[in-house]
Amino acid sequence: MITSIQAVHFDASQQLQEFVEKKVSKLEKLCDESATLEVSMKLIKPETAMNKEVSLNLGDIFVSKVADKFEDALLDCIDALKAKIEKNKEKMAKMLLTLFSSFRLLM
Repeated sequence: MITSIQAVHFDASQQLQEFVEKKVSKLEKLCDESATLEVSMKLIKPETAMNKEVSLNLGDIFVSKVADKFEDALLDCIDALKAKIEKNKEKMAKMLLTLFSSFRLLM
């Protein structure tokens, strides 16, 4: 999986980038090797609480979360992305099953 990390309105520390890479690497089990994951971290308003937004874009699957810390928002995004990936896999399995059932009836 190819991962790109973008920090908007701030400079991401090396420690934060390593944390992101470590956590998103676990998503490789659920995705194709050719998949591209875009991680965007945005500082909304510097002086307010809940001002850190993280969004993950994996092909046609997009999730975005806001939290006090980038790490917390990232973990929430990963959980939401995993759920969406599983939901898409189940949906595709049902579609394939229906397709194969229809094909058998035609033969």
